[in-house]
Amino acid sequence: MNGLLVGRFQPFHLGHVAAIDYALARCDSLWLCIGSSNLAPDARNPFSAPERQEMIESSLPAPTLARIRIYAIPDYDDHKRWMDAIDSAVPDYGIAFTNDAPTSAMFESRGKKTSGIEFADRDSLEGARIRGVIAARGGLAGLVPPGTLRVLGRIGAAARLADLNYK
Repeated sequence: MNGLLVGRFQPFHLGHVAAIDYALARCDSLWLCIGSSNLAPDARNPFSAPERQEMIESSLPAPTLARIRIYAIPDYDDHKRWMDAIDSAVPDYGIAFTNDAPTSAMFESRGKKTSGIEFADRDSLEGARIRGVIAARGGLAGLVPPGTLRVLGRIGAAARLADLNYK
């Protein structure tokens, strides 16, 4: 069975790695959807979809990458349109992994099974907190995988967040 996991991955961090591992333990292949792919950079979404895809691909081991496919999914202020975008972009899937009750209900209304994901150290591994560490030019050890760290350095993530007035 194929699974689906949607995330913003702003940035891709070790909690995301754990979520992917959790999902792959329950399905054969995983469609990984990079959400909000159409939004202009802002403090909440400072990294482009191609940058986030690069973070993911440079952070996961080859056996994991062989079992996932990555899709960019635009953000809409319309849940039906968002679900239609997912369904038109990705191949069939039998289960969607989400901890969001409204999102779970949307998938279930389309006949998909859903499963929550166990969060790994949610207090530390949370995108807004990690963006704050980046903006403060703090250490990211234990927060992001080495591949993400390399991408963040290459793209000047700390300066970008400063330009976006990230607090």
